[in-house]
Parts: sequence; C-alpha cells; structure tokens
Amino acid sequence: MKTICKKEIRSYLTSMTGYVFIAFVLLLAGIYFTVYHMLQGYPIFGVTLDSMSFVFLIITPILTMRALAEEQRAKTDQLLFTSPLSVKDIVMGKYLGMISIFGITVLILCLFPLIMLAYGEVSLPMAYTALLGFFLLGCASISVGLFVSSITESPVIAAVITFGVLFVSYLIDGINSMLGQTAATSTLIFAILILGVAVIVYSVLKNSLLAILIGVLGEAVLMVIYFVNSSLLEGAIQNFLDIFNLTSHFTDFTNGILSLSHIVYYMTVIGVCLFLTVQSIQKRRWS
Repeated sequence: MKTICKKEIRSYLTSMTGYVFIAFVLLLAGIYFTVYHMLQGYPIFGVTLDSMSFVFLIITPILTMRALAEEQRAKTDQLLFTSPLSVKDIVMGKYLGMISIFGITVLILCLFPLIMLAYGEVSLPMAYTALLGFFLLGCASISVGLFVSSITESPVIAAVITFGVLFVSYLIDGINSMLGQTAATSTLIFAILILGVAVIVYSVLKNSLLAILIGVLGEAVLMVIYFVNSSLLEGAIQNFLDIFNLTSHFTDFTNGILSLSHIVYYMTVIGVCLFLTVQSIQKRRWS
C-alpha cells in the first residue's frame, strides 16, 4: 500500500495533473479570500470555503479519472493484480495518494486564517473547523470519483460520470424543494428507483432471476406500506435523497460547529465507496 501511495504521489507531481489541481483550488480560494476578507473585512473564513464548495465538481474528475480507468485501458492493471499486494492495498494506496495531493492544498489553505489574524480578529477554531469539513468533503468526493474510475476503461467517461454524480448531489437541495412531500409522490419515485436498481443488478450480475426478485419484492413492500400506513412515506423521498447530499453536511463546519454525526457521515461515504471500488475490481479480476 505504501509503495502504491508513493507511486501515485510521484505520478501527480511529475505531471501537470497535480499542479493544475493545487493551482486551481488555490486560485479560486485566493479570489474569494481577497473579496470577502481582504476587501470587505468579513471575519468568518468558512464563508470562503462554503462559496467554493462547487470546486469539487471540477477538480475531482480531473484528479480521479485516470486512477483506475487508465490502468484498465492500458492493461497495466494486470501487473497490479499479479503483484503480492491485495486489491484492498492497491485501492487504499491510490486513494491515499490522491488524498495526499489534496492534503497539500488544504495545508496551504491553513495559512489563510493566519493572514486574516495579522490584519484583524478572527476565530481560529471556527476557521480550522471549516477547513476540517472542507477536507472531509474533498475526501468523500474523491472516493466517489475513485469508485467511478473503477467501473470504466475510459478516463473521459469516468470524468463525465463523476461530474454528473457530484453535480446531482450538489443540486439535491433544489431537487427536494421541487418534489412534493406527499405519500403518493414518494411512492412513485421509490417505485422508479426500485426498477432502476433491478435493471442495474441485471446489467452487472446478468442474473435475471435476482433482478426480477428484487423488483417484485421491492414494489410489493412499497405498495403494502403505502396502503397500510401511507404517512410513513410523507416526505420520505426528501429524507432518502438527503443521504446523498454531500454538501449539506458541510454547512455546520463552515459555521464552526464540529458535529460528530457529520464526521461519521463522511467517513461512511468514504468507506462505502472504497468497499465498492474493491468489489468492482475483484469482479473484473475474476471475470
């Protein structure tokens, strides 16, 4: 794992990818920092990080698109599979390598509150709590990108899908506001999602019986809940979609609130995505 991590860091720092990643984040941070804090004198550093949270829509695909997709395209993944390292070590090594590049950026951002302190009063605990949230949000976004990179051989397709997934996550608050909170609305959307899951299961596992079973049982349970106690479905789709809303858990950090539940949420997202990445590689390895 340590060897893979060093290799990833070296590959990013010996090419333009790592430098473009770091430079773009710092450029955007510098613009917001200058406007909000240097010109307007706003004392809360979290507002800069909150304003630039959309940056992960752009930088995550750039950083992760080649992580595993390029290995598949060039067939160099076979060399990794025949090495003494386990798939888990390979995935963790690549992930830690990308996190290290992102960590360099966050360490540089840690200097910004100190610059503010030199020109006025600023709450350092609030500022560094916001930076912790920013780091966790970035780590979660990168884990999503790594998983997407494991399911395709094309870096371009990996980048596009990663952008799409993160973009939908970024828009979930707006989507929730447009959806009704009635039981009928939740039932309809859940029914469509169950069918979608059944289709995905069939396309991945090629098991029609399992796909049909998931679809039929899922729809049956949904109908039973709707007719027996429809109140359980009121607002349920909003609660369900909030699970995939990465940025909503970042808001408390920007306000200086260190919440254990938000930390656990981001760690869970990271864990699930890394687990799915390992399973995706294992399936391809033995197929």
